[in-house]
Amino acid sequence: MQRKKVGIRTLYAKDPIKADELLWGRIANKDRRGFLKNMGLLSMGAALGAPMVFADFFPAGMIPAGLLNEDTAFALPGKDPNLIVLNDRPVNAETPPHLLDAEVTPANLFFVRNNGLPPDEASIDLGTWTLTIDGESVREAKTFSLAELKTQFTHVTKQLTLECAGNGRKEFNPPASGNQWSVGAVGCASWTGVRLADVLRAVGLKSDAVYIGYYGRDRHLNGEEKVPISRGVPIAKALEEESLIAWELNGNPIPWLNGYPLRLVIGGWPASCSGKWLTRISVRDRIHDGAKMESPSYRMPSKPVAPGTKVPDEDMSIIESMPVKSLITFPRSGAMIKASESLKVRGHAWAGDLMVKEVFTSIDFGQSWQSCSLTQPANRLAWQHFTTTINFPQTGYYEVWARAVDSNGISQPVILPGWNPKGYLNNACHRIAVKVTA
Repeated sequence: MQRKKVGIRTLYAKDPIKADELLWGRIANKDRRGFLKNMGLLSMGAALGAPMVFADFFPAGMIPAGLLNEDTAFALPGKDPNLIVLNDRPVNAETPPHLLDAEVTPANLFFVRNNGLPPDEASIDLGTWTLTIDGESVREAKTFSLAELKTQFTHVTKQLTLECAGNGRKEFNPPASGNQWSVGAVGCASWTGVRLADVLRAVGLKSDAVYIGYYGRDRHLNGEEKVPISRGVPIAKALEEESLIAWELNGNPIPWLNGYPLRLVIGGWPASCSGKWLTRISVRDRIHDGAKMESPSYRMPSKPVAPGTKVPDEDMSIIESMPVKSLITFPRSGAMIKASESLKVRGHAWAGDLMVKEVFTSIDFGQSWQSCSLTQPANRLAWQHFTTTINFPQTGYYEVWARAVDSNGISQPVILPGWNPKGYLNNACHRIAVKVTA
């Protein structure tokens, strides 16, 4: 009887890191001399379906984009079935880049990053849902119903970019713990609500206010009363015009998995600052000390460290503004065109609290760069859109790389930035595979 072949990814479906190690020689090749050198140019061309143009410039230790696969798991309530589900308890799912092509991210394509279990949707009663503002640094605690929030304060709509701090974690080696996000834990939707600043000022802030911390109705995975996550931001960030208490996404109620019926939206900072199923905001006279505020959660080494280093808690700093980044959303990686054709490329770029000044693309692994057309943001903290047209010099395998530069002149790194224990803030250039045929 003929034995059926089982692929590495199938065999190790529950352990994708080990599958990658076996596939790409990370176990056998501890010196990381590079994928190309291990495989050889002839076998590389066979695997890619075409010779790799500019192969001499391909960075050591990197896997060609044409060999990176996206696996679809299962559908989530209110979400497109093509989202990639990384975890179901708690639910975490990212959006393939080509599905993020719209200028404003649709609700069913907005990524999901949860730390606990959402409240049962059937148990949510809009008539009884309340938000309490309290803490050491408010003059008098006060509770608002949803109706009071909607009638007592000015409504505001903003396009705001939210990105998980661990977006891109799967590229770090040694691997970092946590969901192995690729590049799709990001989105920019149109959020409607009221300014957090208006609500805080209506309650009254004391002069010693330092931080705000949020609390939601999500439940801890172990079923106890323990809070799964309670993070926040400095008072200056909370008082920005763009920091919202929101109840709508793109003109409709926020999806259940994204925080229905009420959430914070703090654009430009880690999405973990934007608490979901919001019921309470505490104004603190100190840095908030809620769940997931402690080190090493959402913290980076204060100084660069060698890969694999164990960093003491006191040497870690809270992540604030996210770094400059870009994402190619068209075409999908693996595109095929004729040598006589030009390739239209488009995508988005964002830079935390800053704007994006320039976006470039490269087809020769960063040896030369071509400038893209770039739009202004719809408002502060919204992502920007770039387009360009690329012509290829000959047939073969190419990669299109995108590199954004922020308004302070800081550029994305071409390849993986500094390693850190939790795998945060990977803003390396996004890249897609393209094959040019005769």
